[in-house]
Amino acid sequence: MARLGLRTSLTPWDIAALRFGVAGMLLLPYLVKNGLAFDRLGWFGLAAIVLGGAGPVFFANSGLLFAPAAHAGALFPGVMPLMVALLAAALLKEVFTTVKKIGFALILPGVLVIAWGSGGELGSLQNVGHGLFLCAALAWACYTVALRKARLDGLHAAAISAVGAMILYLPVFTLLPGTTLAAAPWGDVALQAVVQGVFTAIISLLLYGRAVSILGASSGAAFAALCPAMTALLGIPVLGEWPGPFDWGAIGLISAGVYIVSGGPIPRFATWTTPRINT
Repeated sequence: MARLGLRTSLTPWDIAALRFGVAGMLLLPYLVKNGLAFDRLGWFGLAAIVLGGAGPVFFANSGLLFAPAAHAGALFPGVMPLMVALLAAALLKEVFTTVKKIGFALILPGVLVIAWGSGGELGSLQNVGHGLFLCAALAWACYTVALRKARLDGLHAAAISAVGAMILYLPVFTLLPGTTLAAAPWGDVALQAVVQGVFTAIISLLLYGRAVSILGASSGAAFAALCPAMTALLGIPVLGEWPGPFDWGAIGLISAGVYIVSGGPIPRFATWTTPRINT
């Protein structure tokens, strides 16, 4: 949807303003009632929630100016779970088990196949977009670890992030040159406002925060790696684009990796032994 908005008259800065403005205004009453949770977050945690939640919007949307959406789906949510697992192991002392290592070993090749199988090139301007997508993944990893460490529920974290970003960004946005939000068609503005401001900035963060609270930082974040696989599958009915053989293999690897990292039970095969005969 962000890519669609950029194909109209909207800029990345316009889309960010819609996201933060709509979500911030809707969640402001909730934040006034529940506060900033500063006693649990501290300054670093508060910065991680606000900037970690807002930063990926700028990094990812700016990266879409250089690289296609398929690359964003692979390199942002695809790589982010690994960054979360590394940060969680270092800061939260979450155990980086052998099972998780196996799961991530399946996810990463699948992510790379989708990214480079859809036209990725080394030594081109696309790599600027790739770097921005990876920055978005790192920022989101910081948000996830801060959320887990402070034991915030998803809606509370979403409110802090959205209202904080609105207060910091909208005054700057009014001074930026080249913004087209005021002159954009109402249909484009309304679509991005609903998708970015409600579904992405509120509902998805609410569900994501709940998943992290149940499963832990690294296991909860692993499900984000399904994004490129789901994008490829949704491309069949929506765009009429069928994944190629390598894409199907990548989807299988990513799905298996997410299942393993998230703690899904692994079948254990019975060991057959020769029965003892009493004499």
